[in-house]
Amino acid sequence: MTPAEIGSVWAPRLLSVLRIMAALLFMQHGTQKLLGFPNMPANGQPAMGTLLWFGGVIELVGGALIAIGFFTRPAAFIASGMAAVAYFLFHAGRGFFPVMNGGELAALYCFVFLYIAAAGPGPWSVDATMSRNRASRWT
Repeated sequence: MTPAEIGSVWAPRLLSVLRIMAALLFMQHGTQKLLGFPNMPANGQPAMGTLLWFGGVIELVGGALIAIGFFTRPAAFIASGMAAVAYFLFHAGRGFFPVMNGGELAALYCFVFLYIAAAGPGPWSVDATMSRNRASRWT
């Protein structure tokens, strides 16, 4: 197999792996904020309806949707925007460099989810399965 053939076989699968792992890690922020799991946030759980609470809802629900690959593109786009807002509201004011202001994860999530919103969920997803099922009904 040539490197190009290997890439064409594995790139879509690794997109699915990236989507799943990024979403599961993202969900941890939501479970921490909303459920106090695996530990309580340093400032305690956010009050319902606050900006941090809405962030937790997006992290938990959006992360779950992205992880299973259902409504992946819109969920990833919303998660990307939430991560960008988190970076600029909570990190950028502490300094220019993300490594210094604690915003590396927010910046990384922003761009990973933006890529997933553009590239799609990959073959191992509910969206891909539904698309294949729709296509097979019409052939």
